[in-house]
Amino acid sequence: MMNRRRTILKVRQTAWMGLLLLVLNSCGGEVDPNAPTDTLTEGTIHISADESFKPVIDSQVQVFEASNPAAKIVVHYKPEAECLKDFAVDSIRMVIATRSFTPAEERFMTDSLKVDPSFMRVAFDAVAAVVHPQSSDTLLKLADIRDLLAGNSSKKLQPVFDGTRATSTVRFALDSILKGAPLGPNITAAQSSAGVIDYVAKTKNAIGFIGVCWIGNPEDSTQLSYLDKVRVVQLESPHEPGIYVTPAQYNIAYGRYPMIRSLYYVLKERHNGLGHGFGYFLTGQRGQLVFKRAYLMPGQMAFNVRQTNLRDE
Repeated sequence: MMNRRRTILKVRQTAWMGLLLLVLNSCGGEVDPNAPTDTLTEGTIHISADESFKPVIDSQVQVFEASNPAAKIVVHYKPEAECLKDFAVDSIRMVIATRSFTPAEERFMTDSLKVDPSFMRVAFDAVAAVVHPQSSDTLLKLADIRDLLAGNSSKKLQPVFDGTRATSTVRFALDSILKGAPLGPNITAAQSSAGVIDYVAKTKNAIGFIGVCWIGNPEDSTQLSYLDKVRVVQLESPHEPGIYVTPAQYNIAYGRYPMIRSLYYVLKERHNGLGHGFGYFLTGQRGQLVFKRAYLMPGQMAFNVRQTNLRDE
């Protein structure tokens, strides 16, 4: 009888020890090597961004990292077509470009990467046309630009892009200006947006096309140095015939400038990590103010324009 009681007691003790070990292992077992190590404000992630927007994205990252010292955003600047390929790269958490994903790209990310992508428009940008300081062609219509790009213009201007097929500026020219028609044989390609500016500065008959964030901020010393090298072309407003305007923030906001495009981020993150944190920042007040300060038009924050009267005292 005594031996039976001892046997039952041992069985119970063994069962309790097994249960205790199971609980301890579930709470403090081995760490999953695939578990995310970043949070909304900490960690390191890699993102892909259109090279056309490097000045403003550099500013965004600088402000975000200053506010979150434990965060590191590694930006890979590329032509837009290369950025869009990164929809299929699992290690790239975010893509910043002038379009979001297509239904086919969304299906691939959902089926192959097992992630539900999301996107948000963060700003409105403009494509600026710049010419040599001595050029007399500083007032143009959109039809003039179309003829130049198609190679049908009587003007002796040589169009220059930051590439010939893979950039967002080239895609804008093909889709929004030429409406699907091909670029003419007179197109010249530089290596980058800065390369476009340098080429135009040295070539009297050149006309370059770049994102306005490269030359639109009069408070940026680098952009001021660019404006010493080139002149910004004024284009006829699509709603005000005979009125020629620059790609200034006001003209972008009210559609007075004819070459406007949107800027989006595409987020592909399975948890609320640093990609979400940076996305919240870009669409929040501080990120939107960074876009405003870069003289783009914020895409998520409304700004009022007030009429004022100036008078000399």
